[in-house]
Amino acid sequence: MIKSYTDLEQSKKLAEILPLESADMHYPDYYFDGNAKGPCNTPYKEAIEDLLHVYINPKTKRLLPCWSLAALLKVIPKKIKDFNVLRIDINEKDFSIWYDEIGIGVNTELPDITMECPVDACVNMIEKLHDLNLL
Repeated sequence: MIKSYTDLEQSKKLAEILPLESADMHYPDYYFDGNAKGPCNTPYKEAIEDLLHVYINPKTKRLLPCWSLAALLKVIPKKIKDFNVLRIDINEKDFSIWYDEIGIGVNTELPDITMECPVDACVNMIEKLHDLNLL
């Protein structure tokens, strides 16, 4: 089965790196109590602003942003320094994401990631770009 959104650990890491409004889903309070199977597809920002009284236990105030694959792809820069272009390759076995330098090929100074799961590859790319101050 292919994962279509960030898990709890990935969400916690990304919440420290990305703008919370970029999350298109969230893990509600009742998820932490074992009463839900996955995240809600109400965007985190909307859940905070509009549904606060429904989703957050006032005693714990637990609400965690969650990103779908589509949301992750939106936050990854399509170009870096105008000449490094984002490339993605998907096949039956894996998902690759990297930057090509126009006219030269793969830029070996930038992350080049291949993983089975597209969500995991995108999270890995975001973490590496953050470490390089390129987000």
